[in-house]
Amino acid sequence: MSITVLLADDHAVVRDGLQALLQAQGDIEVVGHAANARDAIQETVRLSPDVAIVDIAMPGLNGIHATRQISEVCPATQVIILSMYSTPEYVYRALRAGARGYMVKQSAGSEVVEAIRAVHSGFRYLSRKIESTVVDEYLRQGEALGRTGPLARLTSREREVLELVVEGKTSTEIGEILFLSPRTVEGYRRSLKKNLGIGDLPGLVKFAIQHGLIRLR
Repeated sequence: MSITVLLADDHAVVRDGLQALLQAQGDIEVVGHAANARDAIQETVRLSPDVAIVDIAMPGLNGIHATRQISEVCPATQVIILSMYSTPEYVYRALRAGARGYMVKQSAGSEVVEAIRAVHSGFRYLSRKIESTVVDEYLRQGEALGRTGPLARLTSREREVLELVVEGKTSTEIGEILFLSPRTVEGYRRSLKKNLGIGDLPGLVKFAIQHGLIRLR
């Protein structure tokens, strides 16, 4: 039986390239596509693929939050994060969100088949560009950081609002993305600013970049 795969990336050329590569394999079948995180979650629920390859940076919610939600609503689907970055911060956040694999885009073409087969067989897969010793050390440090660092003071919903705020979204736009009223979003904005001790947008942007919540394009 073929391994079914969902491809989620906001660049059609990336999706098409991966599909061409995967369809050439006799044991892998691409069953769906998504151009943003929300569609990735919905398509995963609808199709229940064995593996979802999710770009870390997509419009709306990012790949980290998509991974967390996919892991919650469709735990049988193994998520592989696709990213431009191999820094421990990004890898750590992806693994904590439930990803079973992490691939660096530069080497995705040569590793994607191996990664899919590995996570489908129950193993974790990290791109060869990522030094395992660095990841292991960061995971040890990250456990303590996750319990005591500034991000620990935010709820998951506050993190989602923070990411959308620093991307320049208005309260109305954030409400549409998260299915919340603008008034509720304003409440979350006040709450996260209070919890972080940051009162202005530039400060929030700096905080988000430092903690790997957003990336510079």
